Amino acid sequence: MIIRPVAATDLDTLYRIADESGPGFTSLMPDRDALARKIDHASASFRRDIEAPGDEHYLFVLEDEETGAIMGTTGIEARTGQTRPLYHFHHNAVVHHSRDLGLRRQVETLTRCSHYNGHTEICSLYLRPEYRRANAGKLLSRVRFLFMAQHPERFADTVIAEMRGVSDHAGQSPFWNWLRQHFVDMEFTSATSLVGSGYTDFIEELMPAAPLYTHLMSDEARAVIGKVHPHTRPALRMLEAEGFRHRGFVDLFDAGPTVECGLGDIASARRSTQCAARFAGAARPGKLSQTTEPVIVATTGTKDFRATVTDQAWIDPDGSAVTLSRQLGDQLGISEQAAVWLLPLNHARADSGKQPAHPAAIPADEQGERHYAH
Repeated sequence: MIIRPVAATDLDTLYRIADESGPGFTSLMPDRDALARKIDHASASFRRDIEAPGDEHYLFVLEDEETGAIMGTTGIEARTGQTRPLYHFHHNAVVHHSRDLGLRRQVETLTRCSHYNGHTEICSLYLRPEYRRANAGKLLSRVRFLFMAQHPERFADTVIAEMRGVSDHAGQSPFWNWLRQHFVDMEFTSATSLVGSGYTDFIEELMPAAPLYTHLMSDEARAVIGKVHPHTRPALRMLEAEGFRHRGFVDLFDAGPTVECGLGDIASARRSTQCAARFAGAARPGKLSQTTEPVIVATTGTKDFRATVTDQAWIDPDGSAVTLSRQLGDQLGISEQAAVWLLPLNHARADSGKQPAHPAAIPADEQGERHYAH
């Protein structure tokens, strides 16, 4: 498995992914022209010399080296809200108190806002069902944090992820059904498609700006506020193990939670280290310390970035070099003594203090992170 930047030749597969991912996965919409523009934008972003984050969008694909098939996607939006606001509801508690009457009541509200403009957003995490295998989901999720650790000048100090909320197999959202009944008479898929294509005027025109009292909502709508789709739970657990937390901001359409973490606080960013690559034969791996668990190995470039996961890595005692197989070096396109970055794949076990399931049982969610892309 090799992670690399998306290329123009991936358009057909990207379209199939956008189609098969279904309603609610707004990161990739089944529009061939829009996807072609997204690929062009990503390619230009990888090529730019950057001093501060702008409108760059980095889209990676996971490729099966044996067959050339695209197994999944993962992406990073360098800075949200550059061309239009990123809207959310803020889920909050308000206290009504009358001192004279001695009455006090706390109620929950949802207030429309654009709190997260200017932050980096991770998005487009999708692992195709037929390619679910050990470590694929973790590689797709964590490689982004390793890339951000390599190139912090390209990203904001805070990183967010918008998680897909609750909807049924037909794409019907209990939360949106209540909003539609009272405010916006539009199908859920139509609303998300409009925003995914870049049209947001109707949010200001039709979506409520005044606080919504959640106790006036239907039981079905209120029950899913801040909850994720069942298929999204593995992706959320991985982000929580990285240090991401929900601060009360939810999606306008399905009330899925947005989670956030400081870039310097993300576990994978903190655990990523740089060293020199050597190949078996130049050193004797048997005299070195073999990694006890799989490790992500990545190159240091941008437009030619490559990353993979291996359990065949021997690290020098001082951590200055890693010995790899010549075959893996060829897959990454690196030469002897080239700089590479390493990240233990299962580091979150120590950070979280929990016993996770076997890696094969924690696939990346096929519909995990939405992102209303341009």
